[in-house]
Amino acid sequence: MGFLPIEFLISSYRKMKEQIIITFIILTVCVPVSFGQYISTVTYPDKKTNKITDVNDPAYRIASMISTESLKKHLYILASDEMEGRETGQKGIKMASDYLQSTIKNIGLMKPSGSDEYFQSVAFTFSKWKESSVKVNNNRYRHLWDYIMIHESNETMPELNVKEVVFLGYGIEDPKYNDYKKTNVKDKVILINKGEPIDKDGNYIISGNKNASAWKDDINKKLTIAKEKGAKLVLIIEEDVKKLLEENRRKLLGGSMQLGNGFQKTIYTANHIFISSTIAKDIIGLNEEEIIKARQKIAKGKPSSYSLSTDLGIKMDKEMNVLEGQNVIGYIKGKSKPEEYIIVSAHYDHLGKRGDEVFNGANDNGSGTVAILGIAEALAKAVREGFSPERSIVFLWVCGEEKGLLGSEYYSENPVFPLDKTILNVNVDMVGRSDEKYTKGEDFIYIIGSDRLSSDVHKINESVNQKYSQMILDYTYNSEEDPNRYYYRSDHYNFAKKGIPAIFYFNGTHADYHRTTDDVEKINFELMRKTAQLILHTTWEVANRPERIVVDGVVK
Repeated sequence: MGFLPIEFLISSYRKMKEQIIITFIILTVCVPVSFGQYISTVTYPDKKTNKITDVNDPAYRIASMISTESLKKHLYILASDEMEGRETGQKGIKMASDYLQSTIKNIGLMKPSGSDEYFQSVAFTFSKWKESSVKVNNNRYRHLWDYIMIHESNETMPELNVKEVVFLGYGIEDPKYNDYKKTNVKDKVILINKGEPIDKDGNYIISGNKNASAWKDDINKKLTIAKEKGAKLVLIIEEDVKKLLEENRRKLLGGSMQLGNGFQKTIYTANHIFISSTIAKDIIGLNEEEIIKARQKIAKGKPSSYSLSTDLGIKMDKEMNVLEGQNVIGYIKGKSKPEEYIIVSAHYDHLGKRGDEVFNGANDNGSGTVAILGIAEALAKAVREGFSPERSIVFLWVCGEEKGLLGSEYYSENPVFPLDKTILNVNVDMVGRSDEKYTKGEDFIYIIGSDRLSSDVHKINESVNQKYSQMILDYTYNSEEDPNRYYYRSDHYNFAKKGIPAIFYFNGTHADYHRTTDDVEKINFELMRKTAQLILHTTWEVANRPERIVVDGVVK
């Protein structure tokens, strides 16, 4: 066989190279790479297709009524020091509620049927530590520095003074490993490690391999067992108290809140305190060698407990108060399908004050609060101009989100509009800033939940975005495998649990998140306006479709 001509070889190489490049682009850009069950990629708009900018197009015309000037006006008021951080049950959020009600009344939103007011009252029971202390061998330790007590998962108990603490390994009761097998802990204070035992080869004792069991991260499972065994108190050795503080900042700094007037939920776990290694060493004292031996036995799969002589004093005195909050509600009545509802929601509460410092919460969630207020203003104006939606659109500002999604939970259990007639929840939480991923002024928004319960919602949002907004739609946080678990951490989730499709608009976190520095001056109002316009487009499209959106997903 003779040699191929050099020109043919060069031409073939070029074609092959081009094909490789094209294939690479397809694989890395066009093919979705999902880390979970749900879409987790990024959609970039096709900039070659012009956006609709025709004033005769109703959706475009209505969205163009949202102005940065109006958004600024409202946010500078709601995120001002005068609102005192809008903490649920406090003076500031009542002022914010009054402002929202006055505004939606003036723009012409309707009150809920049968109500004389634009709000739904919500009763809360608020708890915080009246007094908490830990003393070991005459050494006093500092709460939130050396130890952490979490209000909502502990009960008040009489002052405790004991001379014995039982070291109980990991506090696990499992067929393959049982710390309780030879130890009676009734009325005892026990000291346990987080996690689960590992042998010298790095294998987990319970599984027998590198895969951890459910015991590794499920501290409540351990505490439930401890309570069943009659333990008086569980001390959990926490190597990183600072990290735990950050994870529970809201609960620890602001107290905890539950729904109900004087209600105290049943606590199925033992009273417990997360203690630093410093406190643990003080408790262990001169028994360090015995504890080392016990841990060596545990690493061989042999549970080992040890009684520690110590002087331990504990105070866990919790006070409880009944507070009242308000969900603010107004709506636009649909033209042909008035008894089908789309709920557009945002929480308007924040963290309040700590001393003289005010957590203004301009982005969290002043931005979402004001964004849907801007949408309401635009739609109310459109109605006056003769553009009414076919379905009713409800605007819902909820309280108690920072306390555990409580305002939306209350609404979902006590709906003002029937849930079986509620076809979609559009939730807006933090839409006025860019996170560290988008630092070049990109028009972007994270979309969460749009494909969870309805494939229609996802398609509609994608479609109207391409036609009108052309923002980057980032689904990173929508992945079921995303460690942030944002799908379960905002108010839409209380609707999703009821089988109502939901879409959540979110701009990610930033350095000022839950800090006193989350101020209005840092808000990107143009990005906020564009996001509000996209939200309006999606809402308007769902409101005016001939048929209801499909519900073809699974509730999780």
